[in-house]
Amino acid sequence: MLLPFFEWCEASAVGEFIRTSLWLFPAIECVHLLGLVLLGGAVLLVDLRLLGMGLRDLPVHVVGAAGHRLLLGGITLMVLTGVPLFLSEAIKCYYSQAFWVKITTLPLALAFTFAVRQRVIGVDGVSRGTERLTGGTSLLLWFVVAAAGRWIGFS
Repeated sequence: MLLPFFEWCEASAVGEFIRTSLWLFPAIECVHLLGLVLLGGAVLLVDLRLLGMGLRDLPVHVVGAAGHRLLLGGITLMVLTGVPLFLSEAIKCYYSQAFWVKITTLPLALAFTFAVRQRVIGVDGVSRGTERLTGGTSLLLWFVVAAAGRWIGFS
């Protein structure tokens, strides 16, 4: 049902330009991976604090505020580079189970991060159990997104 859309994406001028360029895909992929580093660093910074495994001298909301800026930068970079990467190999993505895992888990991770984790970070007096459950859930969701995204390249 979605295959015609994926074929259209890959046949787009942007998709064709990237696919036929010798250096453009790898260059975009490098920037995409820098976005992954920003995003992953932000997630680890905050979630490890929520789990009580780092920066315990700082209040959660302080770590969360610093991590939030990095998270937004990472997400921005990854979207700006992920769309052209997708356009250049949309049909491969259509047949990739890893792509579908990523594209299904990504909105869940984003919703959890901005709807649940942000609330937990912003509220004083949240129980340790809630902080740990939030940090662990966030780490799990983002790990699945990142692992599936990296696996697309190997499938």
